[in-house]
Amino acid sequence: MDTLDKGKTHFLYGAAVFFSVVFTSVALILFWPQQNSGKVAKVTVKSGISLLQLAQQMKNNKLITNTSTFLWAAQLMGKERKIPTGTFHLQDATNNYAIIQQLVHGSPELEKITFLEGWTVRQFANHLAEKLDLEAEKIEGLANREAFLRKHQINSSSAEGYLFPDTYLLSENTDPESVLNILVNESRKFWTKAREYRATALGLTKHEIVTLASIIEGEAIYDDERPVISAVYHNRLESGMKLQADPTIQYIIDDGPRRLLNRDLRIKSPYNTYLHEGLPPGPINSPGKKSLLAALYPEENEYLFFVAKGDGYHTFSKTEKEHNRAKKKLQKLRKALKRNRRK
Repeated sequence: MDTLDKGKTHFLYGAAVFFSVVFTSVALILFWPQQNSGKVAKVTVKSGISLLQLAQQMKNNKLITNTSTFLWAAQLMGKERKIPTGTFHLQDATNNYAIIQQLVHGSPELEKITFLEGWTVRQFANHLAEKLDLEAEKIEGLANREAFLRKHQINSSSAEGYLFPDTYLLSENTDPESVLNILVNESRKFWTKAREYRATALGLTKHEIVTLASIIEGEAIYDDERPVISAVYHNRLESGMKLQADPTIQYIIDDGPRRLLNRDLRIKSPYNTYLHEGLPPGPINSPGKKSLLAALYPEENEYLFFVAKGDGYHTFSKTEKEHNRAKKKLQKLRKALKRNRRK
């Protein structure tokens, strides 16, 4: 064998040894045996956690034995930045490859969370803080942040009214912005082209419709009254009357909801519809679909007034004289109830 052939043989042998060592090293890193032996392991990946912190957390929880091989494995697989937040249940996570694959491609544990119609941003924030590992103050702050509002094209100083009330499946330990993105995006789905055209036909912007719907939400208890209440407010807007909507006063008092006093009606605020004509600057809560539809499609009537009956329903009137009679009837009912409580 000549010198050239010997050189080729040595090169090929060296290359084979090199690739064999590399392959063995990669396989050893990827399939490094970890402590989990067929059990279901729970792993929580919090928002903002680094890969190193996650590896240390798993080692502390005795899911892995070696943090270095886990980090190398994630880098070799190109997954070091692809592990999502959430709580995962890993099955047969006996090596790095199995753990990383399940973290990246597995489904995180979801929490079923219901937000009610008529809730304010603060109530949304408090409910999220209770259900998920989030801070209410941060959620509320984000909902008022200019950059967040601009991103979602909300022409207001707050996301009030734009967090859609519904039941959602949300991942544990998700970040506040991700949750609010979901809620705001869901509210945008309401606005079909037909509904946008309807708002324009009424001479109102989408923001004004949401604002009116939030007042209807604050007034109505029963669905069949929503279009009737909506008609009263539409009639008042068209005639130039003040809305005089109690829910707007409840929105600006600090100790509500409670029975309103005469002094409450004199509070200086752009949301005080007893002092200012037209709609307030923005929504006072997050209206549901039925209130939004009622704002868009009011009943055709000539009512200008309504007052509670005491059973959740209202008495509607066309004239102030009729309205005063209805108010006296309510006052008599309240006095009778008060007397009965004393007995």
